Amino acid sequence: MPISRVSLLKGKSPAYLRALSDSLHQALVDAFEVPLYDRFQLIQQHEANELVFDRNYLSHQGKPRSDDFVVIQITAGRERSAATKAAFYRRLVSLLAESPGLWAEDVMIIINTAAAEDWSFSGGVMYDGVAQYSKADEMK
Repeated sequence: MPISRVSLLKGKSPAYLRALSDSLHQALVDAFEVPLYDRFQLIQQHEANELVFDRNYLSHQGKPRSDDFVVIQITAGRERSAATKAAFYRRLVSLLAESPGLWAEDVMIIINTAAAEDWSFSGGVMYDGVAQYSKADEMK
């Protein structure tokens, strides 16, 4: 039940944003133990002065980040192991390289967790920690 917030510079096409969204979701399903129909994302494009980042800080290969830099913040409902997180990071940058064509150095990922009582999915009802899917979810 994660929710993902993606921040990037303004100017990307709807097709680019869809590819980014699809790759993120696929990585969550493939490597972060997320059900296929659990998809919540906020994608925000910012003006250049609204997304401030150091082009060189902890850059994995020592190459500067480009204007394609994205920050992906994930709030998950439960903790994952370090191995699961590492596999997710690798899978995500691999998928983003394929589509929409992001370079691994331009992807920053942050994972936070929140307890079940910190979530209300609808109706003002506190989540009890038990996932319940409707028949409509099964048909997708």
